[in-house]
Amino acid sequence: MADMVTAIVHINAEVDRIPEVAQTIAAIDGVSEVYSITGEYDLLAMVRVAAYEQVAEVIPGRLNKVPGVLHTETHIAFRAYSRHDLESTFSIGLPETD
Repeated sequence: MADMVTAIVHINAEVDRIPEVAQTIAAIDGVSEVYSITGEYDLLAMVRVAAYEQVAEVIPGRLNKVPGVLHTETHIAFRAYSRHDLESTFSIGLPETD
């Protein structure tokens, strides 16, 4: 499988439109998840695309133009570390024993 480019996008949205904004963003090709979060930002979107050029198409090209989006801050992931990935890497398909 080819490497994917992952961008984590923090989003400030109009408070009374957060659910609508989240659903609209979740429907954008390249957006894999949208979370309602606490703290400085209202939403967090995970963008996964095949190439860096597509990040520009998805985030400033579409996500930032969603009505109700006030501000975004984008972070690009260099490497992923996840428990799920580690478990599947070391699994050889045998059932676990207690």
